[in-house]
Amino acid sequence: MKIAHHPDTATLMAYAAGTLDEAFAVAVSCHLEVCDECRNSVRWAAALGGGFLCEETGTTPLSEGAFGRLLERISATSETPHTAPDRVSLAGDGVTRGTPRALSGYLDTDLELIRWKRIGPGVWQKPISLSPGASSSLRLLRIAPGRGVPEHGHGGQEITLILSGAYRDEIGYFGPGDVADLDEHVEHKPQVVSDEDCICLAATEKPTRFKGIAGRLLQPFVGI
Repeated sequence: MKIAHHPDTATLMAYAAGTLDEAFAVAVSCHLEVCDECRNSVRWAAALGGGFLCEETGTTPLSEGAFGRLLERISATSETPHTAPDRVSLAGDGVTRGTPRALSGYLDTDLELIRWKRIGPGVWQKPISLSPGASSSLRLLRIAPGRGVPEHGHGGQEITLILSGAYRDEIGYFGPGDVADLDEHVEHKPQVVSDEDCICLAATEKPTRFKGIAGRLLQPFVGI
């Protein structure tokens, strides 16, 4: 299955500049582990940032239109399409099996052994502790086949990385490795369409805004 959805250009630029808050940086790092296209984009963004620094210090001026050309390169499709595995699984030295490297340091067990907290019919979560100074939130969500999250919007940016399974919403189909990079203008209702549970890593800037009364009543208890 090909990775069809990637972080926005602005998100990759912020990641390269080191300005993403912790939860978003972790989510993007996990995506970069399986996406050659976005890794190359981050390298270009980092190189451009170094160029701007040189320009400010008067050492090496940037050529005219360099920023625009970078955005074109970031937006362009890689010449060699990247194929994602059926689930994000990066076993290796010092890495919890089935867990992305960037996430493994935040967990004390494998994804398959996590003690989930039920927050609704067929929906579980695992909040992930971040550094004291982090202003964003990070959690794992597990949703059973045929189940979904009630229709909702976002108080700010939200990045969701699919680790296993798949869901579909108003935007499209999201499978392993795909990223939903959404802002406060997007409302959607994800529904799991895979035969297995869909496990996602979700980074949020502010609490979710549920549209239905049931979701709004449950929100204080589930903490999303």
